[in-house]
Amino acid sequence: MKLVRYGEKGSEKPGLIDEQGGLRDLSAVIADITPETVTPEGLLALKAVDTNSLPEVSGDPRFGVPVSGIPKIVAIGQNYMNHILEMGYTPPEEPVIFVKAISSLTGPSDPMIKPKTSTKFDYEVELAAIIGTTAINVSVEEALDHIAGYAVMNDGSERAYQRERSGGTTKGKSADTFGPLGPWLVTSDEFGDPQTKRIWTKINGEGRQDGHTSDMVFGIAQLVSYVSEFMSLNPGDVLTTGSPHGVAAGFEPPKWLQPGDVIEMGIDGLGEQRHDVIAYPG
Repeated sequence: MKLVRYGEKGSEKPGLIDEQGGLRDLSAVIADITPETVTPEGLLALKAVDTNSLPEVSGDPRFGVPVSGIPKIVAIGQNYMNHILEMGYTPPEEPVIFVKAISSLTGPSDPMIKPKTSTKFDYEVELAAIIGTTAINVSVEEALDHIAGYAVMNDGSERAYQRERSGGTTKGKSADTFGPLGPWLVTSDEFGDPQTKRIWTKINGEGRQDGHTSDMVFGIAQLVSYVSEFMSLNPGDVLTTGSPHGVAAGFEPPKWLQPGDVIEMGIDGLGEQRHDVIAYPG
C-alpha cells in the first residue's frame, strides 16, 4: 500500500494511492494516518478494505507528511562512503546518530525556508524507515520486521550551524521545513528489499546526487538493531538513514541553496519530492 495524507496544511485527510496511481479517500475508514495506523494490526485492517469502493479524489491536492503525530525522528549521518569522503570525515566504526526536531517536518512539495541567519544551506536525499512495531534491543535478523514502511526524506542541513557553531549536529538539522517527508509511505511488503534502490537529487534541473542504497556503510537492518540498543523505536518513529555524495558542501566551491532554487529528489518505488527554496519571511 501507498498511504498518504492530502489537503491543506493542518487539515489533511487520510488517503491511499490505488494500483492505477489514483488518489482514494480513506476518511470513511479512519480519521487520520497515525502511529496506530502503521502498526501490524492497523495495516492489516486497511489491507482488508476494498480499494475500489473508496471515493476517488480529483484534481492535484497538496500532500502532507504521510503520518501524523510522529513521535521522534532519529537520523544517521555519514552512512555512504562517497559522502563521507566529500565531507572530509573519517569513516565511522559505528553508526553516527543524531535527532531532528519534529517541528522540522513538512510536506513533500512544500517550500523549504532558508533560515534567517543561514549562510550554508544544504540538501540531503535519504531513505526513511517508519517503525510499525516497538524495537528494543532487536537483532539484525529481526530488525526489518519492525518497519511498517518507507518514505523519501530530505534531511535539510545548515552546515554553518552544524559544523561551526560549537558542535552539535542537531542544531544544523532542525530548522522549520528541514524535514520534508513523503509523498507517501510505501509499506514494507510492497517496497521490497531496501538495499536495492536508486536515490537521487536535482537542483534547478542539474543532477547532483545519484547513488544507490546498496552503498550504505550500515544497512537498514543494522541501523534499526543498533539504534534499538540505545533507545526504543516505537510505532510512527522515523529513522532516516544517510545520504549519498553530491551535497552542496561537497562541491568546490560549494553550491549552497539560495532562494529561488528548486529541489527535486526521489527514490525508486517511493516517488518524488519538489521544493521551492524561499527566504525567511521578514
